[in-house]
Amino acid sequence: MEDDHRVWPPGSPRGTPPLPAADDDLDDLDEPWNPPLRRTAGRDVEPTPWESLPPSARYYGKPATPSPVRRSRWRRRAGAVLALLVAAGLVGGLVVVVFRMATPPPVQGRLVDGAAQVTMMLPQDWQEGVVAPVTGFTSVARSDRGVVMARAVPHSQQAPRTMVADTAQLYSRLLLKGDQVDIVDDRALPQGHTRAIRAEYRDVVNRPAYLRVTLLTRPGRPVLLVGLLQPADTASIAALDSVMASVR
Repeated sequence: MEDDHRVWPPGSPRGTPPLPAADDDLDDLDEPWNPPLRRTAGRDVEPTPWESLPPSARYYGKPATPSPVRRSRWRRRAGAVLALLVAAGLVGGLVVVVFRMATPPPVQGRLVDGAAQVTMMLPQDWQEGVVAPVTGFTSVARSDRGVVMARAVPHSQQAPRTMVADTAQLYSRLLLKGDQVDIVDDRALPQGHTRAIRAEYRDVVNRPAYLRVTLLTRPGRPVLLVGLLQPADTASIAALDSVMASVR
């Protein structure tokens, strides 16, 4: 009978499996001890509805689905507001159309002086001014180099030619102040008189200037017209004379 080299733990009965000998410890343990992990619950276990919610929903609660009644009320209110906006737009557009139809557009190229009761036509590059540069005149037409002013004057015992000559001499001294002043036009009109003056200067800074004074002796109050132009050339003089001749 071979010697039994197995070793039993001290105090253990013979039925207990013996411990391996020291020389056999590593030989008998071929594989490391690695028992399989066992799950307490299977993979097919579905989470509860409460566990499927995110943390924010668990804390604040799941948002409730809006009821059909609230949606229908909101839609009715939105439709009413939209209808009011459309109606307001239609009314505003109608008011604008009526206002444009009731208010005639201003006539381009025409100046109307209610105080002097005159109307003058304005050629291209001429427009109505706001305030006349000389006190007492109630309307003014302007271009880039000239002005035409109008005002009503009281009746005078002087002849129209004498009154126009005195007025032209006065404005020539006040406005022109030329070194050489020549009368280039002086004639009677069907209802009044007109005179034109040309002023020249010896210096090289001031260019020739032009002044025309017209008195209209039509029925009612007489009207005085004064036109001033600088620098004066043939085209600009013709434009100023046409404005003054168009006064009615």
